[in-house]
Amino acid sequence: MSVLPYALPLGALALSWPMLSRRLALSRAKHRSLAGHSRMAKRLARWLPAYHYDEHEFFRCDGADEGVAQRRREAFEALSAGFSTRYARSLALTRQAREGLADLQLTSAYRVPFQFAPLVRQHLPVGAFVASAQGHTLIDLDGNRFIDLTGSYGVNVMGVDFYKACMAEGLQVAEALGPVLGAYHPCVAGIVERLQDISGQDEVSFHMSGTEAVMQAVRLARYHTGRRHLVRFCGAYHGWWDDVQPGPGNPMPPRETYTLADISERSLDVLRHRRDIACVLVNPLQALHPNRNAPADSALLDSSRRAGFDRQAYADWLQRLRQVCTERRIVLIMDEVFLGFRLAPGGAQAYFGVQADMVTYGKTIAGGYPVGVLCGRHDLMRRYRDDRPADLCLARGTFNAHPYVMAGMSAFLKRLDDPEVLAAYEGQDERWDARARLFNETMEREALPMRAAHLQSIWTIDFTEPSRYNWMLQYYLRWHGVALSWVGTGRLIFSLRMDDAEFAEVVERFVKAGRDMRRSGWWMNPEGLNDRWIRRRVLREFLAARFGF
Repeated sequence: MSVLPYALPLGALALSWPMLSRRLALSRAKHRSLAGHSRMAKRLARWLPAYHYDEHEFFRCDGADEGVAQRRREAFEALSAGFSTRYARSLALTRQAREGLADLQLTSAYRVPFQFAPLVRQHLPVGAFVASAQGHTLIDLDGNRFIDLTGSYGVNVMGVDFYKACMAEGLQVAEALGPVLGAYHPCVAGIVERLQDISGQDEVSFHMSGTEAVMQAVRLARYHTGRRHLVRFCGAYHGWWDDVQPGPGNPMPPRETYTLADISERSLDVLRHRRDIACVLVNPLQALHPNRNAPADSALLDSSRRAGFDRQAYADWLQRLRQVCTERRIVLIMDEVFLGFRLAPGGAQAYFGVQADMVTYGKTIAGGYPVGVLCGRHDLMRRYRDDRPADLCLARGTFNAHPYVMAGMSAFLKRLDDPEVLAAYEGQDERWDARARLFNETMEREALPMRAAHLQSIWTIDFTEPSRYNWMLQYYLRWHGVALSWVGTGRLIFSLRMDDAEFAEVVERFVKAGRDMRRSGWWMNPEGLNDRWIRRRVLREFLAARFGF
């Protein structure tokens, strides 16, 4: 009997086994959530139907009885009337601008879960304009004062007055040159030396945003390694361009990006055995919520949001990752656009004790002006080859190294050496740990279902009781004078220079907002309500909207 019919399939299997094994390892290294599976997440996003609660269902979608629903309705109407009066001028200008401002349309549409959004946009609009700022306070067009916990999306590390001073100095220093582009302002030479010292890298390039800096880092890694693929970790954000945002929000299909589980030995195994990986991107902000997307109130369907930070565990993970990247000649890119200069004067590299091959900065480094910076090893930053004059890796921009931006950056970097600024960094872990304990103990004493998780001055509010209305907290906080970014209680960003008295005022305003939530019925949950019940209810709603049953 001939063995040929059996030998051919077995031979084909033997030849294909290494590829199949690598593919299986890659699949196992992805996080089990949708955040780890970009293609599946995109399919679900296209499939997910839109549906909205009417005024009847809006107040009782958790099974509340008529008495609780009526209490919520009355509180909602009272808050709406209060908003329309207290914030009248700010809201009027926001309505005027919204129709022509696409960015504002996006942020206003995604403040709360989409099922609630139409009624909330109609009755609880949020003003998008402010008139002035000082210290840790924002003042709107109506004269209302808010404690600023927006942090200007990460820019505001030291309080707004610090950046006003940097920008004013930059304006004065660059004024003689003005908007002359291409040539460099003399301050750039000193900036390069300072950044070499801070980053521990050999060379520097300037860009107009953090997104552009990351794009250039990935492009150079591909250029020098000859490999195409990049690794990002589940839930991490590295800007809005295609390769680092392969899931929903990107119209292009995932192509050359592997999204792996953070803090995972299986991910390290993938890096050890694949030969097509050019670089690994790390956003150390994920230490606060590993393998989870950035928290936002628009995703608060229930109370399952959780965050937490373990400095030693994350530092150990980065060291293991560093070792594997070195062994496999994979470029390790530390994306410090958000966290740079918040955890320590030397950034996240210094704080966690790991040296990357390339590091990107943005947000705060230009002292209030827009910028992106890439620092890297000499061999990786080279954009051309001496022996192949047509083999280039181009990246330039008209406004890169703009004189006013560079002068503002110079002012910021000089201020990092001020004793007063250095004092703000001393004992940060202990200071913010103590403040988080104070916050959580206060909420427990007040019987309010809020708890803070934090990475130093960056906080997320988790909820300890099941509810479908946690997202309402952001509106009561605004009523009590706390300004949040459009992601709401998912990310609170404090200034390092906020003193204990100012922080105590923040805690008091959270207490007042929480009491209003409880008194108004948003945290009066029916017996038997839990997060599993909520998720099953929402799933039934999805199916009914999609299939009509």
